[in-house]
Amino acid sequence: MALAKEAAENKDKVFIMNLSAPFIPQFFSKQLEETSPYWDYLLGNETEVAAWAEAQGGDLKGKSVQEIAMHMARLDKVNEGRKRTVVITQGTEPTVVAVQGEEKVREYPVRTIGKEEIYDTNGAGDAFAGGFVAGIVEGKSLEESVDMGQWLARLSIMELGPQFPFPKQTYSKA
Repeated sequence: MALAKEAAENKDKVFIMNLSAPFIPQFFSKQLEETSPYWDYLLGNETEVAAWAEAQGGDLKGKSVQEIAMHMARLDKVNEGRKRTVVITQGTEPTVVAVQGEEKVREYPVRTIGKEEIYDTNGAGDAFAGGFVAGIVEGKSLEESVDMGQWLARLSIMELGPQFPFPKQTYSKA
């Protein structure tokens, strides 16, 4: 919490949270809720946000990924100088992005890949998060940061286990 508070007080620092796995919102919903006012970026997949919505109870249960993302983007935020951005991956379905203060979600189609090229999906979400965060840190646009995440996730599922392919590859826009 100290890191989150420091990021909020020091307006040039960004606080990025990753839901990481469905059990996090299921079993640590109170702790997750305590961090929510500090999220500048929240990353997750469709299963993780569904688990978060279920843990919240009420009207969120059974809502679409888009509706949950919008709700998350609208939660109270300490650092009002930066809009909260919620990024939800959905495997082969478009990546959903909700930005605080915007009326509609954005959807970014994923980079296509043939079924015969997929070896292992373990680590794809972590790879997406790494590529996305790299884009944010480099000052890239939201759209390009999502693309960077999708590019790295695509590379990761073409390998056995979560590893970077050899020879080393360099990001290129879709």
